[in-house]
Amino acid sequence: MNTLIRISALRVHSWPRPLRCRAFHTTQTWLAGHNKWSKIEKKKGVNDIKKGLLYSRTYREIALAARLGGSTDPEQNNALAAVLKRAKSQGVPKENIENALKKVAGENGKGDTHLMFEAMGPGSVGLIVECLSDNPNRTIKFLNALLKDHGARLADVKYLFRREGRVKVALDPGEDIEARLEKLVEVALDADAEDFESEDLPDGTRSVEFKCPHTSLHKLTSALSAPGVCRELLSSESVYAPLEPLEELDEQSAEELDKLVDAIEDLDDTLRVWTTADS
Repeated sequence: MNTLIRISALRVHSWPRPLRCRAFHTTQTWLAGHNKWSKIEKKKGVNDIKKGLLYSRTYREIALAARLGGSTDPEQNNALAAVLKRAKSQGVPKENIENALKKVAGENGKGDTHLMFEAMGPGSVGLIVECLSDNPNRTIKFLNALLKDHGARLADVKYLFRREGRVKVALDPGEDIEARLEKLVEVALDADAEDFESEDLPDGTRSVEFKCPHTSLHKLTSALSAPGVCRELLSSESVYAPLEPLEELDEQSAEELDKLVDAIEDLDDTLRVWTTADS
């Protein structure tokens, strides 16, 4: 910047007046380039923040899966294996994943506290928020502030939910897919599955999600992960499902609820958010 000022001064004292106009235009061009770089730099900064949130959330999911599955070895923990595969598909670097596994294995979860919060949100919608934090006081403070800003409050709403296991798998496309689905369902029913939903994906693959009592999650996950049963395990988790999902919510309440859930999910410590407005 100092060099530019000295050059400008030289032009002012040594060059005729017409050339000073050119110096003015040259400076404007430099500023335009500077503004363009600022926009690129700002966009890069936003992307870096998103990556940081993704990496930190991946660590928490790995820690939670390892704790629930009782092992940091993906070959012994199917739920953890699914988390790792999802992380890789989202572009999380291998080094980050390995460091997360080492940290979880070395500390045995010390410093990370599993937290559950219950709240009443806009439109009398119940919320359950699951967090993993190394500073519970900070997490509680931030969450309380968000609830207050969005017209919500901490409240006992757990009775509005039931805990259940959900396991999602994928089947390869093919003419015999219906027969393979039938076999898959039989295996799932023998492992305490209670219900399922299937969806055909654009690439011809069919995803199938099974529901089961949360106490049977490990049993169902192991059964569906056995060789030859399905193409791959997509996810395995314990969720809070509403006993009676809200069928309708007025437009204003729905908008306020979306803003609240988005804000909570943006917190570094948040793992999952469930509401009675979910299906």
